[in-house]
Amino acid sequence: MPPTLASLVRHPGLKLSVLAGEDRLETPVRWAHVSELADPVPYMEGGELLLITAMQIEAEDPEEMSRYVRRLVGAGVVGLGFALGVKYAEVPAALAAAAKEEGLPLIGVPRPTPFIAISKAVSAAIAADQYRAVTAGFEAQRELTRAAIGAEGPAALLARLAAHVDGWAALYDVSGSVVAVAPDWAARRAARLAPDVERLRSRPGPASIVVGGGGEAGATGAEPAEDTAVADRVELQSLGTGRRTTRGVLAVGTGAPLGTAERYAVHSAVALLTLTTERSRALREAEQRLGAAVLRMLLAGEPDHARAVAGRLYGGLLDAPFRMLVAEVPPGAAQPPHAATPGVDEAPPEPFAEAATTATGTAAGETEAADPLATLTDTMEAAAARIGESVLVVPDGERLIVLAPDGGAAVAACAEHARAVESRRGTKARPRDRTAAAAPHGDELVIGLSAPSGPIAAAAAYRQAEQALSVARRRGRMLVEHEQVAAGSVLPLLADDAVRAFADGMLRALHEHDATGRGDLVASLRAWLSRHGQWDAAAADLGVHRHTLRYRMRRVEEILGRSLDDPDVRMELWLALKATAAGTSG
Repeated sequence: MPPTLASLVRHPGLKLSVLAGEDRLETPVRWAHVSELADPVPYMEGGELLLITAMQIEAEDPEEMSRYVRRLVGAGVVGLGFALGVKYAEVPAALAAAAKEEGLPLIGVPRPTPFIAISKAVSAAIAADQYRAVTAGFEAQRELTRAAIGAEGPAALLARLAAHVDGWAALYDVSGSVVAVAPDWAARRAARLAPDVERLRSRPGPASIVVGGGGEAGATGAEPAEDTAVADRVELQSLGTGRRTTRGVLAVGTGAPLGTAERYAVHSAVALLTLTTERSRALREAEQRLGAAVLRMLLAGEPDHARAVAGRLYGGLLDAPFRMLVAEVPPGAAQPPHAATPGVDEAPPEPFAEAATTATGTAAGETEAADPLATLTDTMEAAAARIGESVLVVPDGERLIVLAPDGGAAVAACAEHARAVESRRGTKARPRDRTAAAAPHGDELVIGLSAPSGPIAAAAAYRQAEQALSVARRRGRMLVEHEQVAAGSVLPLLADDAVRAFADGMLRALHEHDATGRGDLVASLRAWLSRHGQWDAAAADLGVHRHTLRYRMRRVEEILGRSLDDPDVRMELWLALKATAAGTSG
């Protein structure tokens, strides 16, 4: 505890006496300062015990003393020490009355006690308090370090921290979810802070905010939080070593502002949690190289070699069905996707070799916090880490390839992330708009998800993810699963410029013929194909004689130079008609 007026009065060597303000002696004293100025306020910072002999003030003038004491109280002076037996044998009545009226403690200093003795006592008490705080801080650091490297990890660290600050502590992961809390009763309080945690995560680190407790600012960069209805004073500290998206958040709740020792403990906890939540760049790059090698072997049809290389890090992922995920930023903001999909006998795409330098933290520097691929990576990895689930993440240039357990937390987090992003956009399925891809939003992303698969069929799973990704891009959806591709209609796939150009070219001669008014060949062809070549039914639909329809179909063959007896020709004509109809309706 810092020195107080009461501790100075109890000091046996000072022999001080209390003349006024007996009920305010527990006020901490920041310093003891001597000033004989009539107005010492410009030189005060607040928290001082002001020592005077009254040589330069009208101590017997009630009005002057009232103004003098009022200015001292306004400047934050916590006590007034008056030298007895120097100019006045006793404290003048005007000064004593003014001190009582303003509630300012008035301390009598006997003639044998020099002011420097009081200053030394205050200084020694402050130094002792700081020494105790530093010692307690180092002891807290040792205890927190032992807890951090123990089997329980962050949970044990939070328990020790909560005991040191006489409050509670909670840890949030990169997605803003509560990972651990101590004591257990604080779980509901920690959950209520989700909006403030999200607000802190959205800004570059290091940063902190204070919730409740009057909303006073905390460390550098701190500011009051919006939610001041929280009973505790809660400090939220970001975790991480870079200025990109916060890797996690530490919340510390107390009944009063943190003292020096408690502040040391919190800073130690932030450092230790940063070490445990953000692995070194070298380790991340090594894991990414290993993951890229495992994926390369899987796609090359070498599951046994992939399992041997995966070892304990990814081996468990290959023992159960997994999903293959391919994600990319839409064209216009990213490089064009690879033209070919690697099969079992094909070499995987070369960009896997770049995994170590194209991750969420690049070799040249940290990526921007708005990187949607980095956000997806953080979301899936955080969800997997919460339940100890293995997930293989391989950055591939402007793409991301992920292997995650089927039905696991990472796949579920990906789906929830996609729903949340589409909800923010205001629609679950945006209309197909060829200009939308050219100007993607900051969180724009398209994701293809394969059906459940195993190591032997990894190449097929990759193709499925690529196909789902292509459909997601065409439909304007953020996430499409391969099962949805198989269950849907092929017609939406025709909404492509290349397909429409092919259809227009194939039917152009028929449209030019019809434009001259010499017959309705396009409508006749559509009716005949829709009736599977049944002349009577198609003629009835058109309201013409079947011989007229036969004549028109012969003209179609003559104009196109192709036989309608060829099933491939009939298929191409039907798809051309559907594509042009879709383009007209769109």
